[in-house]
Amino acid sequence: MIPAPLFKDPIYNGPADPTVIRKESDGKFYMFYTQRRANQQVEGVSYCYGCAIGVAESPDGAHWHYRGALDLEFEFGQNTFWAPEVVYDHKSARYHMFVSYIQGVYINWGGDSRIEHYTSEDLFHWTREGSLSFGSERIIDPCLFELPSGGWRMWYKDERQNSATCYADSPDLYHWEYRGVAAGDQPEEGPNVFSFGGKYWMIADVWEGQAVYFSDDCEHFTRQSENILREGGTRRDDQGRGAHADVYVTGDRAYIVYFTHPDPDYHPRSAVQMAELKIEDGRLVCNRNAEFDADWRV
Repeated sequence: MIPAPLFKDPIYNGPADPTVIRKESDGKFYMFYTQRRANQQVEGVSYCYGCAIGVAESPDGAHWHYRGALDLEFEFGQNTFWAPEVVYDHKSARYHMFVSYIQGVYINWGGDSRIEHYTSEDLFHWTREGSLSFGSERIIDPCLFELPSGGWRMWYKDERQNSATCYADSPDLYHWEYRGVAAGDQPEEGPNVFSFGGKYWMIADVWEGQAVYFSDDCEHFTRQSENILREGGTRRDDQGRGAHADVYVTGDRAYIVYFTHPDPDYHPRSAVQMAELKIEDGRLVCNRNAEFDADWRV
């Protein structure tokens, strides 16, 4: 059975915003996440700022251990890195990371944000390529998907547009063209797009679980009537809503990796969990309490 929690950060006890990828060279799996400083005695929400990007490793997708944190700093000070997205580009044989960036540390929620682009050959050593803003000073939470017609599409949260999910296209991951709003029916964050069961799906954190959208063309999305991960789970540290998630699809199965704040009286500590996604009557569903096995190597 899959361990619950799937992963806890042994340094700061505050993993959030996980994304997972398989390494091409050795087949191991890596989780990149916001390393919130949950066990630090600090004022306000400053434990959510000054974060590095933490890295965990797994041989099979089910058993994870901490490897360390990335050094992505490129200017003076202790700055903030949130919500990484990592993809592999087969054309260039390089990994690309797009990560939310805020200069400095804030006590209350705030600060201008943009998306920073890095590249790597090994997932551990990263070179900064530049910044993306798409004309807004408050964009975060990028996710990427390689389009079947070629090129890449990025979805992200724009707080200047009522926290709508916007999107942009690129032929090469370096040059981007803003396309517009993909989902704006309510404020949301942490979009994630994937292909599963013959459809394209987009999930987004709406602070009452994950909103679910579906599409036939990866451009026009329709919202499903019910959210997933809205009700708390029964497994260890799986209480509370399922927040900012990634989905890993292998064969005919899909797994959602998300984080929780499990304490009934809000406490900064968090944990990463995993559950299996299924399609029932054309709807994406998730029973987070169900027992299941997973081996991403097959």
